[in-house]
Amino acid sequence: MEIRLWKYEDILSISEMEKECFPQEPWSFKMLASSFESDNFTGVLAEDGAEIIGYGGITFADDSADIDNIAVSEAYRHSGVGTAILNALIQLAKTKNIKKVFLEVRVSNAAAMELYLKNGFAGVYARTRYYSDGEDCLVMVKEL
Repeated sequence: MEIRLWKYEDILSISEMEKECFPQEPWSFKMLASSFESDNFTGVLAEDGAEIIGYGGITFADDSADIDNIAVSEAYRHSGVGTAILNALIQLAKTKNIKKVFLEVRVSNAAAMELYLKNGFAGVYARTRYYSDGEDCLVMVKEL
């Protein structure tokens, strides 16, 4: 497995995986492409050979950052890919002297919450009815 920065030509594959991993509210190709064009956003992905098996993105603002998404192809879940992507995003934040990294996670996504808790994130508060289907999210933070 290799972790590397996104390239523009990766966005189509990423958008397909986005639909697989987040069928309720996937980011569209256009949303992914516009985030790629932002100076405040950085995306990383995990590859197994030439196959994209996961990706993540982070947006920087002053001394904090928001992890926008982390997704792993179903066949590669529970194999360390999500942890590797999360660690790569955290390392990027450290290079920019970020003090706090935030993220939102669906309250029903126990696997993601476990990943974040194991990697030093803590729940801060819940946002009720955050997602379009009415599900709440938990806002989590990690101090660097």
